[in-house]
Amino acid sequence: MARGTFDAPGTSRTSGTSRTAAGAPAGRRRLRLLSLGTKFAVAFAAVTATITVLVGLLSYNAAARLLRVDQQVVFDEVVEDLRGAVRANRMAPVDFSSAAPGHDLVRPARTDVQVLGPDGRIVDPGDPGLPVVAADRAVAGAAVAGRVAVHADVDVGDDVYRVATVALGEGRGAVQVAQEFSDIEDLLRTLQQRTLVLMMAVVIAAGLSGWWLARRITRRLVVLTAAAEDVARTRRLGIQVPVAGHDEVGRLGRAFDRMLGRLAQSEDDQRRLVQDAGHELRTPLTSLRTNISLLRRIDELAPDAREELVADLTQEARELTDLVNELVELAAGQSDTEPPCRVDLAVIAQGVAELARRRGGREITVHASGDTTTDGRPGMLTRAVSNLVENAVKFDRDGTAPIDITVAGPARPGTVRVEVRDRGPGIAADDLTHVFDRFFRAADARSLPGSGLGLSIVREVALAHGGAPYAVRRPGGGTVIGFTVGGGPLPRPDAGEPGR
Repeated sequence: MARGTFDAPGTSRTSGTSRTAAGAPAGRRRLRLLSLGTKFAVAFAAVTATITVLVGLLSYNAAARLLRVDQQVVFDEVVEDLRGAVRANRMAPVDFSSAAPGHDLVRPARTDVQVLGPDGRIVDPGDPGLPVVAADRAVAGAAVAGRVAVHADVDVGDDVYRVATVALGEGRGAVQVAQEFSDIEDLLRTLQQRTLVLMMAVVIAAGLSGWWLARRITRRLVVLTAAAEDVARTRRLGIQVPVAGHDEVGRLGRAFDRMLGRLAQSEDDQRRLVQDAGHELRTPLTSLRTNISLLRRIDELAPDAREELVADLTQEARELTDLVNELVELAAGQSDTEPPCRVDLAVIAQGVAELARRRGGREITVHASGDTTTDGRPGMLTRAVSNLVENAVKFDRDGTAPIDITVAGPARPGTVRVEVRDRGPGIAADDLTHVFDRFFRAADARSLPGSGLGLSIVREVALAHGGAPYAVRRPGGGTVIGFTVGGGPLPRPDAGEPGR
């Protein structure tokens, strides 16, 4: 089909559009803010930000919990070791003095130790010195070794400690063990800040990546949208859709291109049908006007002329009715509203033959062989077979030989062949290629009733079912006209007699 061009996305088409201070049309600016690319970038950044925040928070909480629990476990183990030592051995404050040999065994790393006398006075201060409260002095004077007083969140200068005071027993004093708590919190605070910075960096990177990816993905959609808008504005169906690729967007572009092609073809078919119908209607309408004008002088006509005039009017009205009905059938045959199902063409042929026998009394035989079932629309297929039979009866009106309907399948996987054979005058060799054209009527058949649309409906039905029509001269006189359905068109069969 003819191809045209369309304006590139973003090209201004009107000079009177309201513009923002930056010079861009306000409506287009709003459209860009609501575009698929913008939404995709924002959604990508939002999802990434949510996942990053959740992962960051969970990681931070897990790390903080592990560090705090680890420090608490270490502190509890130090306190329990100290309690075990003072219970197992009778110790005095001097045993824990920083000047005493082996004091490093009693003073664990990363802990602060301070020794209290029996009255709770500081005998050997810690570094830094730890506060002593009434509970600590009470423990220093305790008679039972291993009694403990624990203090959490004790402020010592600018730092925060955990402090445990362990009694030496028999009123000999106590030992205070402290663990700095604020250094862990400082570490966690630093970790928190770095996690926030990392999350911000990831979110920004995700936003930029999403924007780049969205533009890359939607670029072809923008082109496709521009093409659709151009079709809606100009009503030109023959435009080029420049979308490539094998992904969903590429498939959408090719499907859109095929759709435009079929719409253009359908528009051409409708225009041609209207032109052909107007041409065919002109002749009977002209004859009707002529005969109607004679009705003004009907009293002046002889009785035989009156009867001939009425007969002509009746015949012309019948021909117009048949022509309109054929046009309606042709338009309905092109629609796909009838749902397809599994049909047996032999059964359809039997029904058509029985109806034709009742209407005309003509002998019609049906010969079926092989699997004659296929997927199709029953109404359309029935109409196609009926048109073949009506055509055979019309051209073999005075014949005495039966009209044969042959249904055979499958000559090719998934195909069924239907044909009607008559012993009429036959069709000239030059007309065989035109019998399925709309409104075509052979020279020797123009005196017979009909519109020339019956076989064109057969062609439309056959093409709609993946087949093709055919017409051949029959040896010994007559014609073989038929069609195939399913699996694409079959080679034209020979003109021999059907198998019995």
